[in-house]
Order: sequence, then structure tokens, then C-alpha cells
Amino acid sequence: MRKTCKIMAGVIPGYSLFPLTLALFFNTAVYEGARLIAGRWHHYNMESSLDRMLPFWPPAISVYLGCYLFWLINYILIARQEKEAVYRFFWSDFLSRIVCLFCFLLIPTANVRPSVASGGFWNQAILWLYSVDAADNLFPSIHCLVSWFCYIGIRKRRDIPLWYRGFSLIMALLVCASTLLTKQHVIADVIGGILLAEVCFYIGRRRSVPGFYRRLLFQKGGRRADA
Repeated sequence: MRKTCKIMAGVIPGYSLFPLTLALFFNTAVYEGARLIAGRWHHYNMESSLDRMLPFWPPAISVYLGCYLFWLINYILIARQEKEAVYRFFWSDFLSRIVCLFCFLLIPTANVRPSVASGGFWNQAILWLYSVDAADNLFPSIHCLVSWFCYIGIRKRRDIPLWYRGFSLIMALLVCASTLLTKQHVIADVIGGILLAEVCFYIGRRRSVPGFYRRLLFQKGGRRADA
């Protein structure tokens, strides 16, 4: 256990551990909490005629699920910045989830999923995904939101190779495409997720981090989070 802690300390600065943990917890709380509150409310379908023209392609689930590794790597890269940059980014991330919560409650959305045959590996994977993830909490797409944060959080980082910044952009776009090709989301959800990430990131960079958020990090993370 101590060895694991030492390895983590060498990868993630002490002041970033709690913001990372809080981001994961708050994301889950917003997603599941909104579902518990609004699960039985009327849900709106934002599918457009263009959405109906897009193909259903089950192998896209490989990107849809594989992006969790992309998120892990990029959020760790973002957490390795200097303290103020870390606090600003994770405040942006926190703010975006507050907006998501309001959207999930004020505009509950759902979509109509296609009929999927039971044969074949990819079809089975899609059926499993549909069984564990209800068609709600769609606008904005958190998949697209987080993936775009993964890109914009490093796009101007000179200490990160240009090829990886380019890869992150491509990966974020592929994730957005995968949400459409698996029929997990519609175009409005994708646009909403990207725009929300950009707006919150802009606010986080231009405005000072609110005192309550700093106090939260300090009180929960102690000196190790603020040192």
C-alpha cells in the first residue's frame, strides 16, 4: 500500500489528488442524482432528421468505452501542472457539472435506440451497454464534455509533445462521433458538450477561482492539497 502511495505521489502532485477525486465523485453524483430525481419525468427527444440519416455502427463502441483510458491519462497530465492552473481547470470541470445538473433536470432528454440483433460480438457489446446505461441524461453529452476537456486542457501546453496534443484532438472528435454511431446521443448533445466545455474552460481561465472552491480543496485535502 505504501509503495502504491509513493508511486501515486510521484505521478500526481499532492495538491491535485483531491481535485481529481472530487471531479470523479461529483461527476457520478450529478449523473446518478439527476437520474434518481428526474427518472420518471417527461423526457424530450432532440433527435433531428440529420441524426436519423447517420448510420448505426456497433464497432464504434470500442471508442465509446475505450475513451476512459484517454480520460485517465489526460486528466493526470492536466493534474501535473502548477497548482493555480490545476485549480482553475478543475473549477471549470466542477462548474460544467453544475450546468449539466440543471440541464438534466430542466430539459430531461431521451432518445430512441435501434433494434439490435443478438448475434455477433459488437452487437452483444451494444446490447450490454444499452442494458447498463439508460437513454437519459443526454443533453449535454458528458462523454463529449469530458473528452473535449481532455483536449483543451492540454492544447496550449508546450511541455506536452505536439503529436500528442494532435492525437488528443483526434481522439476527442472520435469519441464525439462514437456517441452518434452507437446511437447513445444525438447531434445536439455533442454540440452542447463541446460548447459547455469551451465556455467553462474560458470562465475558469479568465475569472479567479471562487473562494468556496479553494476552501473546499484546502479543508478536504489539507496542507497536502494546498502546498
